[in-house]
Amino acid sequence: MDNKLYWCGVDLLWAYKTLLPSIARKTQCKHHAKDILHDGFLCFALSSNPSRLQEPHAYLRTIVQHLVVEKYRKDTRSQNYLDSIEFEEASVPSPEHLADIKQRLMLLNQIIQDLPPRCREAFILFKIEGLSQKQIAVNLGISLNMVERHLIRALLDIRSAREQLLS
Repeated sequence: MDNKLYWCGVDLLWAYKTLLPSIARKTQCKHHAKDILHDGFLCFALSSNPSRLQEPHAYLRTIVQHLVVEKYRKDTRSQNYLDSIEFEEASVPSPEHLADIKQRLMLLNQIIQDLPPRCREAFILFKIEGLSQKQIAVNLGISLNMVERHLIRALLDIRSAREQLLS
């Protein structure tokens, strides 16, 4: 092996003449392709997998393929996020709609505040804090059956208030 052209068993000429253009075709950007290849070299160097030394080209190609897929997924998530931001900006609610939402939230808050103290506490722990019914029973020092009763009472009161609002 010629020390000038090989690094850890990888023919660098092969990596830059064959593998890099292949990456560039997949990413459609030579700069991203170089970044992926260099990240691949880093992963290759840090790996302790024995196949790294047995089949260095195949191992590096596999690493690079995984990095290309990872980049694609990351780009897709980023684009989806950007699209959602654009959608949110495009669909800003009107001041009237915001006032309506605020009024409904205030009514819901009042309904919850009007629940008996234990019932309100169980409801908040369940719906807001995300505790299980068992955890609520332990926290409040009551039976699981009593937790269920409190939650049912809270939900029925909220449903009744909702129906009154809608009628």
